[in-house]
Amino acid sequence: MIRIMITGGAGYIGSHVVKLLGQMGYDILVYDNLCTGNKWAVLYGELIQGDIGDEQLLDKIFQKFRPDVVMDFAAFIQVNESVKDPIKYYYNNTAKTLILLKSMVKNNITNFIFSSTAAVYGIPKKIPVSEEHPLDPINPYGQSKAFVEQILKDLSNATDLNYISLRYFNVAGADPEGKIGQAYKESTHLITRALKTANGEFEKLQIYGTDYPTKDGTCIRDYIYVMDLADAHILAMNYLLETKKSNIFNCGYGHGYSVREVIDIAKKVTGIDFPVEETKRREGDPPALVADSSKIKQQLNWKPKYDDLYFIIKTAWEWEKKYSHGNIR
Repeated sequence: MIRIMITGGAGYIGSHVVKLLGQMGYDILVYDNLCTGNKWAVLYGELIQGDIGDEQLLDKIFQKFRPDVVMDFAAFIQVNESVKDPIKYYYNNTAKTLILLKSMVKNNITNFIFSSTAAVYGIPKKIPVSEEHPLDPINPYGQSKAFVEQILKDLSNATDLNYISLRYFNVAGADPEGKIGQAYKESTHLITRALKTANGEFEKLQIYGTDYPTKDGTCIRDYIYVMDLADAHILAMNYLLETKKSNIFNCGYGHGYSVREVIDIAKKVTGIDFPVEETKRREGDPPALVADSSKIKQQLNWKPKYDDLYFIIKTAWEWEKKYSHGNIR
């Protein structure tokens, strides 16, 4: 049986990947320091509480568990926070990931799937953006991930390490069965904040910037359902184990929605006309980010099942109502 170690597996995206892998019968070890993750979100496998910067503990785990693949979700992801506190992002997302990779190489663990981001592209010169687009991050979050991508490239040339870097666009939605979902204490994600506003947790939803060069002046993003993204990880893992070839893939649907469009759909899903306030731009936000996802569809035969923003927001709304009332195991 294939053994998979999942760092950050108690967090939002990691826990959905754990759920899918668990349902498919894989042998799973979840490794998370629980700074943003939750024990209740780990539905399958053993959970070991630890940090990806703890080389001694990593060495012990690699020597005992001997994973065939490591999937890494252990990162801070908030763009605005990264602009205000770059050290936090470079230390955790880059320096600690390097320690994880060092331990992997030392212990001859050779397959790595990395959670990267569309933020590595910065402000794309062309939309949709393909994997060949030059990397030019405009915020420390994107730069922290771009650094790791360069490290992975160098390591794969110098060692037996093979990797897949999955560049996520905007991940949204929740487990359709309602067992897990987004549970950040201070979420900055548009859909989550819109739903929390509808639920009465925030007084109003703010639109950051209405003067972008887009169809309605607000930022445009490519929203991918979290379970479609989880499926992409399974395909990436199979590809890596079969080919032993490193590669990079965009994970998005290839079309975008503006902030105003997302808000309109959130109001329809919830049936609540929650208050919205227009305010100035945030630092580090590109006007538009939309994936060219043809490569992952062609090479991994990825076939997204849930390319429907109404459905995606509906799953998030069902989860939000449940989570806000404490109805989780």
